[in-house]
Amino acid sequence: MQILDRDWKVCSQEPAADAKVSTDTELDFGAVKLKESCPAEDQAEPSAVGGTMPNFAGKSVKAARHTLDSSTSITVTDASGDARFIFVESNWQVCNQAPNASTNRKRLPVEFGAVKFGKKCP
Repeated sequence: MQILDRDWKVCSQEPAADAKVSTDTELDFGAVKLKESCPAEDQAEPSAVGGTMPNFAGKSVKAARHTLDSSTSITVTDASGDARFIFVESNWQVCNQAPNASTNRKRLPVEFGAVKFGKKCP
């Protein structure tokens, strides 16, 4: 969910460059801001296993939200204590979550505390 595309660079893509695909093939790009370094490997999205809550620590808020069912009530707050509004969720990493990882999640409300990538979780 980049706001200005020219502020970002592509680190990885699927399908791979030069692959022959149809025009309706969905493309997936891994990107970072221009001033950031590309990670050594693309980080996989967390997966929801059965009815248990995945561990979202260190994952982007966007990836966490995408993993959970769209009917899940999700609240995200700035864990740094600065009470900043979390606008671009791909720029924020999950520090803590409720319910905790591996607990049963029967469409319970989910709460995340997050900080901007590059900042330490409290």
